[in-house]
Amino acid sequence: GGNTSAKGVATDPVTGADVDLMWVKGSGGDLGTLTESGLAVLRLDRLRALADVYPGDEREDEMVAAFDFCAHGKGGAAPSIDTAMHGLLDAAHVDHLHPDSGIALATAADGERLTAECFGDAVVWVPWRRPGFRLGLDIAALKSAHPRAIGCVLGGHGITAWGDTSAECERNSLYIIRAAEKFIAARFDPDEHPFGAPIRGWEALPEDERRARAAELAPVIRGLASTDRPQPGHFTDSATVLDFLSRVEHPRLAELGTSCPDHFLRTKVRPLVLDLPPNAPLDAVITRLCELHTNYRAEYAAYYDRHAEPASPAMRGADPAIVLVPGVGMFSFGKDKQTARVAGEFYVNAINVMRGAETISTYAPIDEREKFRIEYWALEEAKLARQ
Repeated sequence: GGNTSAKGVATDPVTGADVDLMWVKGSGGDLGTLTESGLAVLRLDRLRALADVYPGDEREDEMVAAFDFCAHGKGGAAPSIDTAMHGLLDAAHVDHLHPDSGIALATAADGERLTAECFGDAVVWVPWRRPGFRLGLDIAALKSAHPRAIGCVLGGHGITAWGDTSAECERNSLYIIRAAEKFIAARFDPDEHPFGAPIRGWEALPEDERRARAAELAPVIRGLASTDRPQPGHFTDSATVLDFLSRVEHPRLAELGTSCPDHFLRTKVRPLVLDLPPNAPLDAVITRLCELHTNYRAEYAAYYDRHAEPASPAMRGADPAIVLVPGVGMFSFGKDKQTARVAGEFYVNAINVMRGAETISTYAPIDEREKFRIEYWALEEAKLARQ
């Protein structure tokens, strides 16, 4: 997840004069497969002039439509919600990323203090704010006020780094990621594991047994997850998942849900977690999964009803995207096989984030209301439609 940008000079095909432009990853694109067609191309003078007509935080969603009037030529891909973060920053190159170590700091209960302890004045803390024009204004002001800073940790979200060249920006991004990794690793105590002690009898089944149990459960779980609409599934029994599910703190942490917007847009705010041991009889497991699924759907509908406003998009469906089965693994679901696989990958990222945050502090994701404002944001709805 994330996005990246570069600023430069090109020739205006109408006037022949030089024009300052920004190339930024467009909405719904993927950094790993990005090509030129996935870039939005905007005029910096027009983009930065929007700061003078910003109508205020209550109307900041209108600014995304205004980006269309900043396009150079045909403009390329649709500009993303994060365009202002890139364009308003006085830096030639900007990376906005979601590394596990960075999000662990961002979701730590005392993340601001820990960021200062980890980086000094080289990386600055930005409290949680939903992505948008105001966040771009805030980060631009922060960079101006902290000339030695090479980037920032965005509370509850991720990191942003900048540089005068592509190579410098990459170095700064990697420095933030690796420094955070070392900071967390230095505080990891295996005798006081951040996920708590192992639960006796909840360790991973032997590979042959868990694969056999997964095969028995797959059609049942897929059927449950496809109550609203058919969904392909993906299965993961990585060591990361199995270790998480074998420890005492996994129910508490799973209930807190993910925090990074890119994560929970695909994983939903929280997973469905089976609360039976790996050796439970198959019939008992299936019965319990059905009960938990009924409860999950009711709770998800209640979550939607608590926060929905008249202009909110309709509820997309109440089935879980992630189902966790202790001793066996994780089933993830989506509209196609790639989306199902990515949902699972993002939940593995979320587990890594929880481990890191619990190692250095207490995991404290953004609150439920903010998650809903992202999950059912009309601008995110448009982004998901482009994926």
